[in-house]
Amino acid sequence: MVSRQDRRAASEQRREAMAVLAIANKDDLISLWEKAGLPDDARTLRGPETGLVTVRGRMGGGGAAFNFGEASVTRATVKLPSGEVGHAYALGREKSKVRVAALIDALRQKPGLQEEIERKILAPLRASQTAADSLRRSETAATKVDFFTMVRGED
Repeated sequence: MVSRQDRRAASEQRREAMAVLAIANKDDLISLWEKAGLPDDARTLRGPETGLVTVRGRMGGGGAAFNFGEASVTRATVKLPSGEVGHAYALGREKSKVRVAALIDALRQKPGLQEEIERKILAPLRASQTAADSLRRSETAATKVDFFTMVRGED
């Protein structure tokens, strides 16, 4: 029997992997998928289909919530012949990317494939996302301005 703690850890790992897939560049994801040589024999249960979601915001991070606008989101659900079901959601309209992400989610649930998917797909995606994030942070830091107040010596 699987303990509650093990289920929670597996759920967190799946959530993190799905987040990596959702923000992945379409071309990078498809390229890594094709190089991995994993089976593609899933049946599509839903989608890929594109719709809209309402984006909410807050002024100053703590103000009252308001509807900021809408964003396109694509989702897909697939089922492997062995019964595992994979889901994927991503901002944008890239249907092929979302279907591949759903396939990867389903295959990660199969015993023995999780480590291969981690090594061939998820680790390279994480590395490229970390590099892009570091570059963006360094470019942003270069534009930072520190303001300070000078005291004139008077009370």
